[in-house]
Amino acid sequence: MPDAGLIIAPLVTEKGTVIAEKSNQVAFRVRPEATKDTIRDTVEELFKVTVIKVRTSNFMGKQRRRGRIVGRQANWKKAYVTLKDGDRIEFFEGA
Repeated sequence: MPDAGLIIAPLVTEKGTVIAEKSNQVAFRVRPEATKDTIRDTVEELFKVTVIKVRTSNFMGKQRRRGRIVGRQANWKKAYVTLKDGDRIEFFEGA
């Protein structure tokens, strides 16, 4: 059973909208322990689309300062999901 909490949020950026228009891909921020198979199953179940390919990228959290206090942002993972021709995921309706 796919985990709905696996996908944190869609990444709506300039690069994300360009790849969505050109190559029918959608970018998501996912939990770092997510695998390609679980991402595929979750996207197919949540959005009722057919996934062709999943590519992932891991990002190290950056170090941040607030005065003397040094902290660190969390590590995170990005997933590019390629959809079958004709399938679409719309995050913003209308406009």
